[in-house]
Amino acid sequence: MHPAASIIVFTTLTGAGYGLLFWLGLGAALHLLPASPVFGAAALGLAMLAVTAGLLSSVFHLGRPERAWRALSQWRSSWLSREGVAALATYLPATLFAWGWVMEGAVWRGAALATAALATATVACTAYIYRSLTPIAAWNNAWVPVNFFALAGMTGALWLAALEAPFQAAHGTVWLALAAIVVALACKLFYWRHIGRAPARSTAETATGLGALGRVRQFEAPHTSENYLLKEMGFAIARKHRDRLRRIAVQLAFVIPFLLMLAAVAMDGSAGIAASLLAAPLATLGVLVERWLFFAEAKHTVTLYYGAAQV
Repeated sequence: MHPAASIIVFTTLTGAGYGLLFWLGLGAALHLLPASPVFGAAALGLAMLAVTAGLLSSVFHLGRPERAWRALSQWRSSWLSREGVAALATYLPATLFAWGWVMEGAVWRGAALATAALATATVACTAYIYRSLTPIAAWNNAWVPVNFFALAGMTGALWLAALEAPFQAAHGTVWLALAAIVVALACKLFYWRHIGRAPARSTAETATGLGALGRVRQFEAPHTSENYLLKEMGFAIARKHRDRLRRIAVQLAFVIPFLLMLAAVAMDGSAGIAASLLAAPLATLGVLVERWLFFAEAKHTVTLYYGAAQV
């Protein structure tokens, strides 16, 4: 599949934003976070900025962005529509949550928990947009929603640790981030292992229904030049580039942030704060690479009609 920049930015930013909203809602409700209104304003402001920027980015992927509102009406059957409804619904409790914390100096527990719940629901809807696409085997499996949750939780925890570092010396959030990195890396490796070992779902023979006659080979290309299907669904990445980008993603998103979080635990003062502040943006950059691969590695069944042997 063609890796569209707008969707890569969308899935990365909203994942980090909703992950941060989840941890903020849960942590504030349990009184585990700094009570400072300044911290609340900074953390909730960053989360909502990431969410809003990601949602706006996704609109640019539409052919007619001005009609994006119409997608909200199909929530009974469309995960994309459900995602839009959940995303908009999250703004209400998040605004109440922010108002109580920043303006009233108190955490309204109901608003905090509702924010965390709706953030989780929105990430689930985003994941199932891809999980529900049967023609794309790399997405149509249980590891996709698992990875969306794991990466959102990881980036959210890292940004929470970065924001919390200047406000208190406790390392609870740092340990949360370390655990989230380990879980997210394991989920990502299992996902790559799955798509690498899963048997082909379709072949040229099954796609055409001519398998009983023997091996099916393409006589000539359906088109003499590239068309929309080839551009959007026939994108291919060389194995050597895929392996290199996987290593880059692992280093940036998981390994280096993990080491920086360990350094944050070991060091006090400005050095520990600097380590926490550096880990979050590096991990987000790594997730951008991982999101690019998520699309680039996926193969659509329609490519069988353009010469692919199997998908």
